[in-house]
Amino acid sequence: MNLDKIKIVFFDGVCNLCNSSVDLIIRKNEKENLYFASLQSDFAKVFFEKMNFKSEDLKSIIFYSEGNFYNNSTAVLKICKELSGICFFFSFFEFLPEGLRDFFYKVIAKRRYKFFGKQETCRIPTKSEKSRFLKQL
Repeated sequence: MNLDKIKIVFFDGVCNLCNSSVDLIIRKNEKENLYFASLQSDFAKVFFEKMNFKSEDLKSIIFYSEGNFYNNSTAVLKICKELSGICFFFSFFEFLPEGLRDFFYKVIAKRRYKFFGKQETCRIPTKSEKSRFLKQL
């Protein structure tokens, strides 16, 4: 795996909102250049350690793209740039100040289980999705 070229979406695997977002990303990522791993996975732990990535907030979406880590609203907007249709246009919100974007992101993220619910176990990819979910380096 070429870590300089890969793009990985790290998401909360038990969050219903996060899992629905992954479903949307898979549908709208026509280039199929995005890969996925839950934040709770062994892959994420090993990957973050290997990349010397230390985040105090592993409750946020994390997007790894070509050697860089992004989180919170910036991660969402960078992911949108990889998508087709209306999702791509959300990336234009990048012009808003990061503090403002992150404020709204964190309001939703903090209450995501209350608003959208939570699963007991992490999402299991379908047969057609398996190649895009990372299990080992």
